[in-house]
Amino acid sequence: MAEPAERSGQRRLRPAPLIFEPAEATADPEHFFDLESIEDPKELLSRATELTLAFRAATDRAIEFQAVAAAQLADPKRFDRLTAADVAERAAWTEDYARKMIEFGRDLIRTNGRPAED
Repeated sequence: MAEPAERSGQRRLRPAPLIFEPAEATADPEHFFDLESIEDPKELLSRATELTLAFRAATDRAIEFQAVAAAQLADPKRFDRLTAADVAERAAWTEDYARKMIEFGRDLIRTNGRPAED
């Protein structure tokens, strides 16, 4: 399970803006955020690194939202709660991973998304 940068004691970096590409640009399989047009290797490395950090930050945040949703769906107070197996099936996870995500989501809900005090 990915851990957000804040939880690992690091400051979250501001991700690079993800600029959405026009449909005709995405039709070209070689086109990726206009990286293929950058000829200066320093500039290419810089922009590719920015995109990598942005995608990692987006992934971490999306995982947090998945965990919160899983915890909400499995909440024992809900009359229509789902089992870990049901959550796993909906998210295409293993049941063990679903249990871990449900617990992670409960921790996030309990701490309002802040790291728990040790």
